[in-house]
Amino acid sequence: MFNFIVRRLIQIPFVMLVLSLIVVGLTQLLTPEQRAAPYIRSDQQAARLEQIINERGLRDPFPVQYGRWFEKTIHGDLGFSKASGKDVTDTIKERLPNTIELTLFTIIPIALLGILLGTLSALHKDKFIDQVIRVFSTLAFSLPSFVLGIVLLAIFYAYLGWLPGAGQLEVMNQFAVGDMKRYTGMLGLDAVLNGKWNIAWDVFRHLILPASTLTIIFVPTVIRVMRNNMLEVLNSDYVRTARAKGLVEKVVNNKHARRNALMPVVTLLGYMIAGLLTGSVITESIFAYPGIGQWFIQSSFQLDLAGVLGFALLSALIVVIASTVIDILYGVIDPRVRFD
Repeated sequence: MFNFIVRRLIQIPFVMLVLSLIVVGLTQLLTPEQRAAPYIRSDQQAARLEQIINERGLRDPFPVQYGRWFEKTIHGDLGFSKASGKDVTDTIKERLPNTIELTLFTIIPIALLGILLGTLSALHKDKFIDQVIRVFSTLAFSLPSFVLGIVLLAIFYAYLGWLPGAGQLEVMNQFAVGDMKRYTGMLGLDAVLNGKWNIAWDVFRHLILPASTLTIIFVPTVIRVMRNNMLEVLNSDYVRTARAKGLVEKVVNNKHARRNALMPVVTLLGYMIAGLLTGSVITESIFAYPGIGQWFIQSSFQLDLAGVLGFALLSALIVVIASTVIDILYGVIDPRVRFD
């Protein structure tokens, strides 16, 4: 296991190098004038476009441009994001904790509901409760996230007025945020650690609608995978042998069946976390949630190459790390798995 972990960690820099070559290479499809646009911040600079192109070396051969970009990147300089008005590194530091917080509020109910309902559906195959769960899964799976988000906004914000419709915090509480000591960058968790329960409650209220949207959209996939694997395991020889030995049905289902059925679910949840961390682009945009997904949309609309490149590299790094962690968890969940 140790050798496997070391090998995977060594692979990460090489994978990131290849991905960076591809991503930076794709920007060469744009003209030098288009790639110079993010550096223009005033009308005076727009008048000297050609000078900016020459200063930035945007007409140099690709290896030269990539080498220049790579040197800056390894020193933490990812450029200036026109969309956020800040350096890319500072933008990621500011927005990524918000997306992590939303991910935590989303993945926990996805995992709990998906595993519970999937198991329940498999144990009551073709019965009424199974039919209800399958109908719910089909309906939820077919809903586009932007439609569901708008419906939830219309009901709970516009009509009932129970929940806030956008942002991360009410304006009335903004003054109190400056007094908080920031530990994690996640506003809700930091508010709890500072004992500012009014801010924590406010953040939680703002998370309910986007987290509910993502949960309803993603949980059907977990339910289906869990149900199918649970049915397969329940019909396996070792489960029938366990029943033949006289073991209690609850022990058979929980200890022998469900644990083995969790293997594909762990993979699925791992990549779901990676997907949520790389930005739930549509959901964050609908609810004006200040995460990296919303920043990516703004960067795309404004042709902010530095922002798009920073987002792409961050997404690639998260996926590579998630893949490594998932493989390691295989060995934790199933001792039969060995990495030699």
